[in-house]
Amino acid sequence: MLMTRASLLASLAALGLCLGACRDKDDAPAATTGTETSAETTPQAEEPAQDPATAEDSAAAGDTEAAAEDGAEDAADAGSAQAEAPAAAALAGRDFIEEARMLYRAVACAGDAPLAAHLDAQVVAAHCKKLNQRKQRYGERYATGAKEFLATLRPEGLPDVVVYPFGGGDLISALVAYPDAREITTMSLEHGGDPRRIRDIDGAALAESLEAFRAEIGGMLEVSNNTSKNLSAAHVNLLPAQLSSFLVGLAAHGFEPVSVRYFTLAEDGSVQYLDDAAIAKLEDEDAKRLKYDWEPPNFSAAFSNVETRFRPLGGDASAPVRVHRHFAANLADVHLPKDGPLYRHLESKGRVSAMTKAASYLLWRNEFSNIRDYLLEHMEFMISDSTGIPPRYARRAGFVQIPLGRYESAFLPAPETHDADFLALWTEKPYRRVPFRFGYVDSAKQRHLLITKRAPAKE
Repeated sequence: MLMTRASLLASLAALGLCLGACRDKDDAPAATTGTETSAETTPQAEEPAQDPATAEDSAAAGDTEAAAEDGAEDAADAGSAQAEAPAAAALAGRDFIEEARMLYRAVACAGDAPLAAHLDAQVVAAHCKKLNQRKQRYGERYATGAKEFLATLRPEGLPDVVVYPFGGGDLISALVAYPDAREITTMSLEHGGDPRRIRDIDGAALAESLEAFRAEIGGMLEVSNNTSKNLSAAHVNLLPAQLSSFLVGLAAHGFEPVSVRYFTLAEDGSVQYLDDAAIAKLEDEDAKRLKYDWEPPNFSAAFSNVETRFRPLGGDASAPVRVHRHFAANLADVHLPKDGPLYRHLESKGRVSAMTKAASYLLWRNEFSNIRDYLLEHMEFMISDSTGIPPRYARRAGFVQIPLGRYESAFLPAPETHDADFLALWTEKPYRRVPFRFGYVDSAKQRHLLITKRAPAKE
């Protein structure tokens, strides 16, 4: 359902609903919003979304695209001690786990909990029939085969803290690339979304929102990446599309949420969880679009950054709890200063493993040098497509790169110098087949993969 925040609030008021603004307030102060950026950005400093692929809700269309690319290709032939551990003690802030469980059941179509009484069972069943078919195909194509293949490329002892820039909605791929990750950080233009609406949505609004969500999750379950159009449109869904996408990712890999909290960052980069009082104070402040042509979010700024803690579904309740944090952030240098809260937060993690894919070649561009510098200074290992670190930067920083698959030129317009360097990299190395798509194909629709790892120390 495409609704602006103003029209949504007016409709809710007419129904006598007030969401979080009617909650009892306590005396805790609102946290600072250290990662907010300007609503308008200059075109050269913006972060396009992940993927120009056009696969949306049609499973058949997605399968056709993936199969065509696969057929063409086939015919051609560790842990960081400094990183924050999930806390055993009770966390501060409002926990939205009840709403998350409703979303997990009704939107991600996972778990065996009874459906909330106010949700239309027939509507949810129809949605889950379609979504579960796509989840099953994803599991067959990626969650098993790709996970096993990538395991052969990862060395032992990598940091179990993962940083994934330009990773909107894509926890599912992070768990393919790093299935044992203890902590995962994704960053993109997309905000987490307001989970409270699942308590009140029903009838036609539920059906329309679920249909929109299946379109907005786009090619993620078909060709393992999404489109700018889908990611932007998700900001005006009544359902929290980013959070819901993360829950689909957990479900696809056999995990369940155990807590969901929203947060900001203090100036030193430390996480500040939002409680009811902080959320109420932000109720009338709209979340800001982080790119000039993005859909303005129809929910409060309180619901921008979201943390989900999770563990194996139906497993031992004492099993270690893992954590995923998503930051709504424009990663251009003008919005990611090295003395800013988000950069400081990233630095506090120490050594990390990294990944990116379908990232619009932003790491090739001068105006995204800060996030590139962060990766080169702190990562030990990176899995990417050709939108990863260009060879000249990697070599200078002491990394070696291993190309797999085939590559001729960039899928989108990109700096020619780096494109030539990538072509040389793929040309000089022996061909190694990649049995699945990981992010973009190249201009000739060929699958490829890039491993960037720190060079061994010289004796």
